[in-house]
Amino acid sequence: MQQAELLPVSFFERPPLEVAHDLIGQWLIHQHPLDGLLAGRIVETEAYRQDDPAFRSWGVVDGPTGLVKPEGRALALFGPPGCAYVYLVYGRYWLLNVVTEREGRAGAVLIRAVGPVVGQAAMWKRRGAACRERDLTNGPGKLTQAFDLDKRFHKQALTVAPLYFAEATARALPVATSARIGLQFGIDLPYRFFVPGHPFVSPGVPSDVSARRRS
Repeated sequence: MQQAELLPVSFFERPPLEVAHDLIGQWLIHQHPLDGLLAGRIVETEAYRQDDPAFRSWGVVDGPTGLVKPEGRALALFGPPGCAYVYLVYGRYWLLNVVTEREGRAGAVLIRAVGPVVGQAAMWKRRGAACRERDLTNGPGKLTQAFDLDKRFHKQALTVAPLYFAEATARALPVATSARIGLQFGIDLPYRFFVPGHPFVSPGVPSDVSARRRS
């Protein structure tokens, strides 16, 4: 891949829906200290807003006063735009989010899937459960394993090396929307962005579809 220009802080200092849409097709790059360059194009994201019942900052803001309670890990979601918010789910999977909005207002975008382009050999080593190439990074927990991302990057700036987003100069990818995946709240909100038909988009079912099937 050619030298890519890093996405600046101003790119992330916007509403999460805009950032989530515009991250599709951009590069996620990790300059790994042992494995060299790990890179892929983002093909799926999810946006989370401060007023979103599915957002991890829900309950951090005091309703009557609008003040942010000075406690808890979710405070990082109110921090500087362009920084990482990394958390653990199911006790084993780290998820990578980038903080959006101006500092003091919560917003974030979850990176759900990327199409790997550089460093696949190292990704295969970390993704022992992968049977096909698409299994390397077609989900938020899979891509963090493949890219060797965990709590070390929590609150780190994603606008500088070693882990950062960069602008793709290749042809823009098509973008579709749907409800997000695996949620119990805010299930009808069309806050998921993805490249339709791309092999590395996660195989999960949107939450509104899952709810209709259960009923």
